[in-house]
Amino acid sequence: MFRAPFVGRSRELEVLDNLWNSSKATLLILYGRRRVGKTRLLTHWLQEQGRNGLYWVAEPASALTQLRSFSQALMTFIDPEVEVPPDFTFASWEMAFRQLALHAQKRRVALFIDEVTYLIDVNPEFVGLLQKVWDRWLSDANLMLALAGSQMGLMRRHLLDYEAPLHGRATAQMNLPPLPYGTTKDYFPDYSAEERVILYAMWGGVPAYWERLDPKESIVENLRRNILPAHSWMVDESRILLQDFITDLHNYVGIMRAIADGQQAISEISERTGLTSGKASFYLSVLRDTGFVVREVPITQRDIDSRRGRYFVTDPYLRFFYRFLSAYQSKLALGQSQQILEIIQEGLPAFIGDNTWQELCRVWLLLASARDEIPVPLEEVGSEWAKSYDIDVVGISDAGRGLVLGDCYWGDEPVDLEAVEELVKKTPTLVPKKDSDWSIYYVIFSSCGWTDEARSRAEQLVMDYGRRRRWQTKGVRLLDLAELDANLVRWSV
Repeated sequence: MFRAPFVGRSRELEVLDNLWNSSKATLLILYGRRRVGKTRLLTHWLQEQGRNGLYWVAEPASALTQLRSFSQALMTFIDPEVEVPPDFTFASWEMAFRQLALHAQKRRVALFIDEVTYLIDVNPEFVGLLQKVWDRWLSDANLMLALAGSQMGLMRRHLLDYEAPLHGRATAQMNLPPLPYGTTKDYFPDYSAEERVILYAMWGGVPAYWERLDPKESIVENLRRNILPAHSWMVDESRILLQDFITDLHNYVGIMRAIADGQQAISEISERTGLTSGKASFYLSVLRDTGFVVREVPITQRDIDSRRGRYFVTDPYLRFFYRFLSAYQSKLALGQSQQILEIIQEGLPAFIGDNTWQELCRVWLLLASARDEIPVPLEEVGSEWAKSYDIDVVGISDAGRGLVLGDCYWGDEPVDLEAVEELVKKTPTLVPKKDSDWSIYYVIFSSCGWTDEARSRAEQLVMDYGRRRRWQTKGVRLLDLAELDANLVRWSV
């Protein structure tokens, strides 16, 4: 297995530094999807900084076994030269934390408890107990405490919700996101930009998935190896991720397949799954709570109840799995992977063009605006659609009365001037009809670049179209994959 370097996470490391440098006791609640790198973040911070800290990971064991494991780890940490008897344990968690508090009176101590939800599983009163010892002892100690977990349902109910015992006591809460696309360059320096987009479309920004890949092999070969029966994690992972929230997966899987396959309106999902719209809405609300599915509306339709709402699978791995692998699990189990690989290779360009490429283009626009790389400041970036048109990328600023419009093309041929013409003709549908002082800028993305005619004539075309209109045209920018990739790599630092 490829051991990836630790990259990125500069903001998260800064949060940890600030908590450590505080003169008071601090409590961090760290959460996020499985495999996203919570453990790696905490252990990297401890190892690299050489801080005085104990990292302990809970296991799915009995309550007594968990307490014994923690007790022995704590005593070894307090005095590494003393041999702790294998059967040693504190009488209770209260006594263990009391010992920690006494030790933390002498010097700054960091305690990281990972997979805390395993403790909650076998002892639902654990968080209430921790709240009591925090109020009584730990809040006055020279302690930095972090609680990390992946079972998002339990984390929310017991640690994050308003009614949770520790509510209001956490110094910081951190939802660790996947790594941004730009960091793929550090992990896979020999891959081309196109290969790294394909990789990101399949596995997203999850470091644990990247470490299963061999950077010396092609993306297709890596995929082939990871769908072999001996490496069934790509099948098992989908179930594990959803079971943190859902026990009966049947209808949820059908909905995930439908969305990943392009049925994104509630009516389309109902028809595909055979569920009534009411039942489909219920299951979708649960999936939205997981964070793996989101309901989006056109950016100009600020009303979340807009009938034009569409559902999207946000997690790249789950989106790829339910689009290409979920329906073929029997064949995968029998090792019949070649036909599936051919299906994937045939459908992958359209899949990337409809999903990952558009997402990366929207990320580019948001980051470019923050760095004054475009002449129109933006407050929000999304997309726009109606029955007669779609606009892949739309940035808007109500305060600055500005719009940025863009379309995204993923293919193997340069895009011609017609793409610019098609986009600018959509402009009147978005500019408020009663206003005459809006600024419009166009940014169009083509993975394979642009024809010479498009490069030479695009600026004049948009300026001519904007003459004597009720808006002011600021120009156009044509980007290809090489430029977008270079920018996102540079901006991810």
